Amino acid sequence: MRSLRDGQRHVRSAHRQHRGATRGLALDLGSSRTRAWIPGQGLVSDTGNGPGGEYGRGGPVRRGRIVDTESCGRMLGRIADMALGADRDDTVIVLSHPVLAGSEHRAAAREILGALGPSRVVVLDSARAAAACAGPQDGGPLLVVDAGAELTEATLLVDGRVRDARLAETGLSDLGPGEPPTAVVRAVLDMVMAMWQQDRHGAVLGALRKGPLLAGGGALRPDVTDRIAVRLGVAVRLPDDPATTVVRGAGMFLSSALRHGAVEPALPGRAG
Repeated sequence: MRSLRDGQRHVRSAHRQHRGATRGLALDLGSSRTRAWIPGQGLVSDTGNGPGGEYGRGGPVRRGRIVDTESCGRMLGRIADMALGADRDDTVIVLSHPVLAGSEHRAAAREILGALGPSRVVVLDSARAAAACAGPQDGGPLLVVDAGAELTEATLLVDGRVRDARLAETGLSDLGPGEPPTAVVRAVLDMVMAMWQQDRHGAVLGALRKGPLLAGGGALRPDVTDRIAVRLGVAVRLPDDPATTVVRGAGMFLSSALRHGAVEPALPGRAG
């Protein structure tokens, strides 16, 4: 389990300003699927990129990391051609990544997207994207749990910033046919409890009282969401269409860039 502790420097990869772009594309690059969103149009692509597909025997992304830059670039190039056309001089591409993906993954993502020819590339973490899309608007701490195909993440946001984050390389694809999601639920509980034990300010307790926001494919499964709610002893927040929560949130960042030249909209708990 990897973690980001309070007080450690969290690299903010989103550029603050961009002027002049009139079009854009938001991407959620996952281990099993890549989703693309265009403001005003909605979901324009939902591409399977898992092992055994057309983009490489093992898939271009494994456990939240880009492992095959060539096939990943080919896949994203096809999506960009379809969504934006060949001329991308006046475009912004926003891509979400796991909170703890690491600098190597972010650098690879920037390089691949930069080769597509947009005017600006923005990468941001999936927890802030999910919060922008479906987080409560009353401020305060928020716990975001993202259960995907090959990763499960728990992230504590305070005033829209990452205070703590934990990652387990366990996901839905690790479950056998008919197998209960015990490993995924246990990973969530372990991460949340580790955060709670090391929280000096009561933010985790406040976030739990508010209700964790669940995103990703795991949030589509009642056997996952119900067990998390029961084991934590709290009600959970389930957004509409949890599988697209992150890409829709990335789309909100993109919309802000296109309207105002800033790629960070007001998140829950932050002044807009």
